[in-house]
Amino acid sequence: MSKYSSDRKMTTLTRQDLNFGQVVADILCEFLEVAIHLILYVREVYPSGIFQKRKKYNVPVQMSCHPELNQYIQDTLHCVKPLIEKNDAEKVVVVIMDKEHHPVERFVFEISQPPLLSISSDTLLSHVEQLLRAVILKISVCDAVLDNNPPGCTFTVLVHTREAATRNMEKVQVIKDFPWIIADEQEVHMQEPRLIPLKTMTSDIVKMQLYVEERAHKAS
Repeated sequence: MSKYSSDRKMTTLTRQDLNFGQVVADILCEFLEVAIHLILYVREVYPSGIFQKRKKYNVPVQMSCHPELNQYIQDTLHCVKPLIEKNDAEKVVVVIMDKEHHPVERFVFEISQPPLLSISSDTLLSHVEQLLRAVILKISVCDAVLDNNPPGCTFTVLVHTREAATRNMEKVQVIKDFPWIIADEQEVHMQEPRLIPLKTMTSDIVKMQLYVEERAHKAS
C-alpha cells in the first residue's frame, strides 16, 4: 500500500481535464456493481446458491453467478455510467419490492463530485479504495439493523438525474439501446419510511452517502 509523504505532488484539475469524469465513472460503476450484488445477497432477494464468494477491495463479497441477472446489472450500470461521467446522476437507488410491487427497502447512493479535483496516484488508488471498502463492509452487515423482508421480493434500479440531464438522455446512444423509463410513483416514494444511515465517504474526487429507507410494516 502506498504511503503518504510530505513531498507528494498534488495536481488540481477541472472536470474536463484528462476526462476525469470518466475515471470517476469507472470507479463508481465498478463499486456499484459489487454493491448491488451484495445487497441482493444480504437481503435474500435471490437464493444464496446463485452467489459465489469473491474478493473485491481486499474483502470477501458475494457475487451472483446467474448470467441473466448479471447481464441486467451490467446493462443498467452501462447506462448509468455516462450520467455519472457528466456529473448528472444525483442518486442511484436499489429498490427492493414485495410481491405487490410495493417497495420495502430503498438503498440510496447519493453522489456528488467537486468541480475542482486535487488528485494524486495515492488519492485515486489507495484512499478511495479504502473508503469504498468501508462502504462494502457496512452493506455486508446491514441486515443487523433491518427487519426481514417478506418472501418473493424483486428489485429494480432507479437513477435520480438533474433536470438538464433528463432532456439529454435521448441523445446518448448507449441509453437508446437500453432505454430508461420514468419510475412509477410507488417505486419512488414510501409512506413514513424509517431512515437508516449506513455510511458516508468523502474523498477529493467524489462524495457519497449511503442510507436505507425501510418500510415500517413489511408483512405481506
